[in-house]
Amino acid sequence: MKLFCSPQYTKYNIRYTRAYTLIELLVGLTIVGLLFGFGFVSFRDFSRRQAIEGAAKKVQGDLRLAQSLALAGKKPNSTYCNDPNILDSYSLIIINSQEYDIEANCSGGIVLEKAVILPSDVTISTPNPNPIKFKILGQGTNIPAAANATLVLTQAGTQNQMTVTISSGGEIR
Repeated sequence: MKLFCSPQYTKYNIRYTRAYTLIELLVGLTIVGLLFGFGFVSFRDFSRRQAIEGAAKKVQGDLRLAQSLALAGKKPNSTYCNDPNILDSYSLIIINSQEYDIEANCSGGIVLEKAVILPSDVTISTPNPNPIKFKILGQGTNIPAAANATLVLTQAGTQNQMTVTISSGGEIR
């Protein structure tokens, strides 16, 4: 007993074949194209947000580096800081909208610890005060009491911004 019987030929002798119509193919391609388009836009936005968040975390990490070196009172190996010269502080100084340095400030001169260039589409604002100094052995910062220094990172071509705040007590957020 046959449950399914499909004629191979009609009365006009045309064979049935299983295939997609042009309309079905166009609808399928349109759906795939829309899904790809939405996915690409979402990924691009995600990627841009990650880039600026990464730059902000890098700035926070470098601020914490300067702070920890100052708290430890660790002198860099340089003639400017060797005895009898005294280590005063570590600072983050904004050079321009794309660059900043971490420097050790000794009585004999300034020693560059780290020079950083931000990604080409990220800019950084100049804080008040510039440079931000972390004084040695937990003596605080050069930021006035009850005030904050704010660094604003902005991504070109988008409205993405990240803010890094340093309090007068040295708290980095």
